[in-house]
Amino acid sequence: GQLPTWLEGILLRNGPGMHIIGDTKYNHWFDGLALLHSFTFKNGEVYYRSKYLRSDAYNCNNEANRIVVSEFGTMAYPDPCKNIFAKAFSYLSHTIPEFTDNCLINIMKAGDDFYATSETNFIRKINPQTLETLEKVDYTKYVAVNLATSHPHYDSAGNILNMGTSIVDKGKTKYVLFKIPPSGPEKEKKKSCFKPLEVVCSIPSRSLLHPSYYHSFGITENYVIFIEQPFRLDIVKMATAYIRGVNWASCLAYHKEDKTWFHFVDKKTKKEISTKFYTDAMVLFHHINAYEEDGHIIFDIIAYKDNSLYDMFYLKNLTKDFEENNKLTSIPTCKRFVVPLQYDKDAEVGSNLVTIPSTATAVKDKDGSIYCQPEILCEGIELPRINYDYNGKKYKCVFATEVQWRPVPTKIIKFNIQTKEMLHWEEDHCWPSEPIFVPSPDAKEEDDGIVLTCVVTSGPKEAPFLLVLDAKTFKELGRATVDVEMHLDLHGMFIPQKSLKTETE
Repeated sequence: GQLPTWLEGILLRNGPGMHIIGDTKYNHWFDGLALLHSFTFKNGEVYYRSKYLRSDAYNCNNEANRIVVSEFGTMAYPDPCKNIFAKAFSYLSHTIPEFTDNCLINIMKAGDDFYATSETNFIRKINPQTLETLEKVDYTKYVAVNLATSHPHYDSAGNILNMGTSIVDKGKTKYVLFKIPPSGPEKEKKKSCFKPLEVVCSIPSRSLLHPSYYHSFGITENYVIFIEQPFRLDIVKMATAYIRGVNWASCLAYHKEDKTWFHFVDKKTKKEISTKFYTDAMVLFHHINAYEEDGHIIFDIIAYKDNSLYDMFYLKNLTKDFEENNKLTSIPTCKRFVVPLQYDKDAEVGSNLVTIPSTATAVKDKDGSIYCQPEILCEGIELPRINYDYNGKKYKCVFATEVQWRPVPTKIIKFNIQTKEMLHWEEDHCWPSEPIFVPSPDAKEEDDGIVLTCVVTSGPKEAPFLLVLDAKTFKELGRATVDVEMHLDLHGMFIPQKSLKTETE
């Protein structure tokens, strides 16, 4: 096929790549050592490159020729030959664990630089052109967080907004919203862009020892949306996991009898809205988008009825019969919540406060809190992406993968949220990854551009490939096959040529 002549830059993606070290094996697919790969577009041609992230975790494991750094689903133990005192000391030092820097989930842009990220307090700077691993940044040096999301937001001024959890700091556990400004003037370029990091606001956790797990958050023009779900981390269990010989994942539990709470932070006042909004118990990983309309916040998320998704990816379940044996007990559901920020304070108890056309409701309780029920937009989609120029604004297109009762996607879809029309691409034995939308330079409409996805194949003769689709029609424009074993990845970003430093810089 043919690539658009304007497509110049790098598609950079990240995901778990190495699951066996020496005679040891990780328990969970999300634990594998990070493998970066990139597709560089230049003069209508595509160049492929891949390289393991040279994290401390990678180096220590390879040096020992076994897993010695714990990951979320795999607890590692020091050399058994060490004396008993050393062993007792390492048990004590794991109370709030020293987390791994195996940054395998996403890529983040900060100033002119790019970082591989995961959900711990560490991120690793990388060179997007050579995939070399550069310095390690520890968020805790700039802000009191033990965990941070891998899905930050970027605003038009170049700031990064992200959220992290601060565990039992000064007797409180809280969710911290922080802002990283773009790099300063030329003379300050040498300084880290993390130095002037600013805490925008913190939201106290409803429980000191059971903070909510979250993978992403939402943003509109004036608000930040944080969802405190009843899928929670048990801090006491986590502090004793090492001694008990269990992994950190076992310290997460879903409390289906509890509520899910919505928090809205006003970006201008940096204060949380005092009204309490909630919905039924659910588990979510990905926010799609959010915007404001006539005094309401509208946000779209992908939610589950339980946390079976995580369990699917234990490697013991990912065997050759995995399609037969592995079924999600809850299908991902695309839900739209409509939350009235301005409503009649004298409204009757039990009345629906939503005043714009929607089947979503927000009903007033007698204690003044508001119970929200969503509109169901569609089912069976995950790894959603949008045209990021529409982030926080009214929009219509979602690009995603389709997953039904299986955790691994078989199709790429384009869903029109307004008309509910769905286009899809699929081929036998093909497993596509998260689709990334790249706008064309003269785009007039939201879907003027292309969609890029990496496709892994399970047929014996088919090579993996990069697929390029026309975002409007969803017709294939071209594909670039890769003569290596490509790994299934998680997330990534497209970096236009103009955002890349030239080698001399």
